[in-house]
Amino acid sequence: MPSSTPVPTVSIVVPVRNEADNVAPLVEEIAAALDGRWNYEIVYVNDGSTDATGERLAAIMAQRSNVRQIRHEKSSGQSAAVRTGVRAARGTIVATLDGDGQNNPAFLPDLITAIENGGTRVGLAAGQRVGRKDTGFKKFQSRIANGVRSRVLSDGTRDTGCGLKALRRDVFLSLPYFDGLHRFLPALVRREGYDIAYVDVTDRPRRSGMSNYGFFDRLWIGIMDLAGVWWLIRRKKSTPVATEIMRHD
Repeated sequence: MPSSTPVPTVSIVVPVRNEADNVAPLVEEIAAALDGRWNYEIVYVNDGSTDATGERLAAIMAQRSNVRQIRHEKSSGQSAAVRTGVRAARGTIVATLDGDGQNNPAFLPDLITAIENGGTRVGLAAGQRVGRKDTGFKKFQSRIANGVRSRVLSDGTRDTGCGLKALRRDVFLSLPYFDGLHRFLPALVRREGYDIAYVDVTDRPRRSGMSNYGFFDRLWIGIMDLAGVWWLIRRKKSTPVATEIMRHD
């Protein structure tokens, strides 16, 4: 992006791995949702793709100055990709969505507006899916996972798996980082004393390709992550009230 280009107020972070056929349509949809409303950038984090994702993004970047690509040499997972994108973001508000086309960019304005209207009180605007288009098994596993998480963490959120989220960049960077962070953002943001805004979003079928994330390959890791987040919440201490004592001469 040339130095004369204004600094964006909103950054859209999209983690992708092997999503070559989904890149261009998603960029067009993001532009349709945001053009004329915010000065924004789109930060694609290419998480070690082995297909033509990188080449497709390079072609788009030649046409759109507000699209960036950051590449992981090898796949590091969704949480790492989101963190890379947020750290590289130039906007004070960061919105995320999955790169497979299931998250509809038309809901980005609602999420971004919820952060703007919330001021310093709202740290996260979270999409909650309705009318999910996943397989019956995937919806079942998600229902179980969300139920267990909600009962253990009492985070007041029915769906943390939705990739559509918006938050203040400084809030995200203040959170403790671990692999799997993206699935526990509501609980961790609440831990820091912020409120959560919720936006119902309509789910869509994946546009093309296959999911890069399975159930059994992350089941036990998810259980350990849940225990770790529960521990973090239990160990959180209130920030002490501090008053400077001035010297009187």
